[in-house]
Amino acid sequence: MGLLDSVKAKLSPAKDKVSGLAQQHGDRIQHGIDKAAKVVDEKTKGKYSGTIQTGTGKAKDAMERLAHTDGTKGPGDGSAPPASPPPTS
Repeated sequence: MGLLDSVKAKLSPAKDKVSGLAQQHGDRIQHGIDKAAKVVDEKTKGKYSGTIQTGTGKAKDAMERLAHTDGTKGPGDGSAPPASPPPTS
């Protein structure tokens, strides 16, 4: 067993726990992502709105992938519309 295999084996329980938390609290996590994006956008006075929206979308997609690692379908896999970007002020 190589080093990478050993690390993967040790991190597997953590991934399962994170996946479970993402399933339980997905809506709260997405709300937090939107809230953080809005604050950063306000602090930068809209200068980086496009970059913030891109990052927010990627963060939400990653969270959805974690929440649906059990084989169920969810947003981003063609079964539902993608998450909307955060509102700009």
